[in-house]
Amino acid sequence: MSDEKHRAVAEAILPLVGGAANIHSVAHCMTRLRLGLADRTLVDREALGALPAVLGTVEDDTYQIVLGPGAVAGVTAQLRRLLDSGGASGPVAAAPTAEDLAGRGARIRAQARVRNATPVKRMLRRIANVFVPLIPALIGCGIVAALAGALANLGWAPGLVTALGPVSSGFMSLLAVFVGYNTAKEFGGTPVLGGAVASVIVYAGVAKVEAFGHHLTPGQGGVVGALLAALLAVRLERWTRRIVPDALDVLVTPTVTVLFGGLAALFGLMFVAGEVSTAIGHAATWLLAHGGLLAGLVLGGLFLPLVMLGLHQALIPIHTTLIQQQGSTVLLPILAMAGAGQVGCAAAVYLRLRRNASVRATIRSALPAGLLGVGEPLVYGVTLPLGRPFVTACVGGAAGGAFVGVAGQLGSAVGSTAVGPSGWALFPLLAGPHGMAASAAVYGGGLLTGYLVGFLATYFFGFTRETLAEYDAAAVESGPAPALAAEQPDALG
Repeated sequence: MSDEKHRAVAEAILPLVGGAANIHSVAHCMTRLRLGLADRTLVDREALGALPAVLGTVEDDTYQIVLGPGAVAGVTAQLRRLLDSGGASGPVAAAPTAEDLAGRGARIRAQARVRNATPVKRMLRRIANVFVPLIPALIGCGIVAALAGALANLGWAPGLVTALGPVSSGFMSLLAVFVGYNTAKEFGGTPVLGGAVASVIVYAGVAKVEAFGHHLTPGQGGVVGALLAALLAVRLERWTRRIVPDALDVLVTPTVTVLFGGLAALFGLMFVAGEVSTAIGHAATWLLAHGGLLAGLVLGGLFLPLVMLGLHQALIPIHTTLIQQQGSTVLLPILAMAGAGQVGCAAAVYLRLRRNASVRATIRSALPAGLLGVGEPLVYGVTLPLGRPFVTACVGGAAGGAFVGVAGQLGSAVGSTAVGPSGWALFPLLAGPHGMAASAAVYGGGLLTGYLVGFLATYFFGFTRETLAEYDAAAVESGPAPALAAEQPDALG
């Protein structure tokens, strides 16, 4: 929404809440414009609710108008300009509290979304959409596999361990089919045709087929091959449907799609995708074995900036390929250290802003989620809007990543059997060459390193004197904002 549209919304709202003289304070959180009104009986609730930009209203300690993320910050700014120039009793100045940080974070997030709307990043986002629905099954199967491994190591319930093998591996053996199904669904084809073409890759009979002078192997090409095969199937389906008469569509289109898509998968895509998948596995192994320190430092430190740029979407197929090939992805535990840096940073901000009850309340509400790997409340509600603390948080992530990377270089690589969780929630999914306990020790050491370095870097270098004085001094007048702390997780979700 442009500044002109934001101003139009503000101009429409102002007379419906009693005019400038009825407003004594203006603030906003992630989704709501919060007005302090002298007389709420002057509000025209029916007309206000009828405005297209207004998603709802809430009466609490302030009168709250729900405008949605992104829009609320622009409308608030325009409303303040109207009040400053339109006969209010004086400029309405909002102290820099958690609400201001949340608004600033929303603007940064909205700007990032606009910057990320490039063809390449949109394609990466769509590819990520293929894999995201698979994450719950990957997590469930990963935890079952970890349970089976623990029971086997302890020598307990051998019959149950045998039964848990198919339970944990069945989904993985058919992962290509699910990738093909989701790919066709995401890119506008018939999902079951995408799954049918991709199923060729995992069919045991492909071992009898020879391509490029080599016999194929069931599963060769993995999720990369399934993705490419399903994309081809979508193109074939669309092309066929355009030229085939409607009366024959139900017979010809599925046949052409499966026939030529399946043959292309057998005599090209499986081999090419297999080479790509093998290269991904070799690259990840080599990276940790020879450059663990540098790899951990770079990946742990730059992951959150990659998220803001939308480039992290490209990592999801890589994680899935490594899990399918090696049983776990060694990249995820390193990337998870970015969250540890944010947690340590938030703890330092909490101590430094001793008098800012509003920001401290937000940190208290967001910190448990941060420990479990849900970083958005801390990133967009605290560290990123403050600026420098976001950088020091990334320093903490780099230190934690370096710790895990060095361990991998020394032969104690730790991986995750599923994609999705991080923070403490990743512990049940850890795997490594020396068993669960050793993997947990390495990962836990990385988290502690990230917490500590993120805390120290922020405490000593995260604030200029001016910023520290501004946020602590202004908070004496503004006081706490408990409503924001309670609303923050929902507003960021």
